[in-house]
Amino acid sequence: MERIGYQDIPSGIFEKLLALESLANDSGLEMKLLEIIRLRVAQLNGCAYCVDMHHKELQYLGESDLRLYSLGVWKETDYYSEKEKVVLEFTEKLTKLNEEGISDVLFEAVSQHFDKKEISFLTLAIAQINTWTRLMRTFQFTPGRYTVNRASI
Repeated sequence: MERIGYQDIPSGIFEKLLALESLANDSGLEMKLLEIIRLRVAQLNGCAYCVDMHHKELQYLGESDLRLYSLGVWKETDYYSEKEKVVLEFTEKLTKLNEEGISDVLFEAVSQHFDKKEISFLTLAIAQINTWTRLMRTFQFTPGRYTVNRASI
């Protein structure tokens, strides 16, 4: 059961979050890569609602079942490009941020594939989905009901 329903959320919260999400979506980064980030963060944070959503978004974008069900063990597979592996490592480190932060070695690896503008948008996208997962885990939105809005992709 939802603790806080969509209709109970104060006006402006979702709208502002969606505006930030649109900024990331319109950044020029590949949508499939952004959705891989979002699904991995949802997995890491244990957000069933967001896992359902981003799994369906990736299916709509043509992602293979093999890569979808292997995302949680991406380090043990060869299904992801070097660029995707670097992004997944960056995503995991930023999601599980600790006193070590993002190492220079990891930042340099990310910099091999992305310029400063793109790294800024990657960081925003990772932070944004972390915010969404924390809201959904707190509000307990019901997973399984999400349908892809083709206009948003």
